[in-house]
Amino acid sequence: MYRHILIPTDGSELAGTAVRHGLALAKAVGAKVTALTVEGSFDVYTVPASRVYEMSEAFALHAERAKAHAQKILDSVAEQARAAGVVCETVQVEQDHAYEGIIETAEQRGCDLIVMASHGRSGIAAIVLGSVTTKVLTHTKIPVLVCH
Repeated sequence: MYRHILIPTDGSELAGTAVRHGLALAKAVGAKVTALTVEGSFDVYTVPASRVYEMSEAFALHAERAKAHAQKILDSVAEQARAAGVVCETVQVEQDHAYEGIIETAEQRGCDLIVMASHGRSGIAAIVLGSVTTKVLTHTKIPVLVCH
């Protein structure tokens, strides 16, 4: 049925539910998994021109921390996959629009299912990140399993 499942995650509790469902499905059907995090790039246009130089170190530090955090999330998924006996690769993508990073990764890696949470983080971010799932659903031809 499914041979390669993409599981995008932001490390939130609900994304953890999608990870668990995706791994259980992969184990049941003998599929491999790609775990994905998508980080937005930094926009220097939001910083006044007079402060770009002094902010460059702050941007670099923030980018480094974001990548380390994403890797920690992916390492956790990989460990859960190992424990379940599921083959798992991990991918970090930098893309301003998370839904595009998800769809492009699924297409490039030949995934035949995307398993993702209905929305991401809580509060105001959930409203924005909830739109990621909607955009993935409306812009991909790959089946999507949405977990809530």
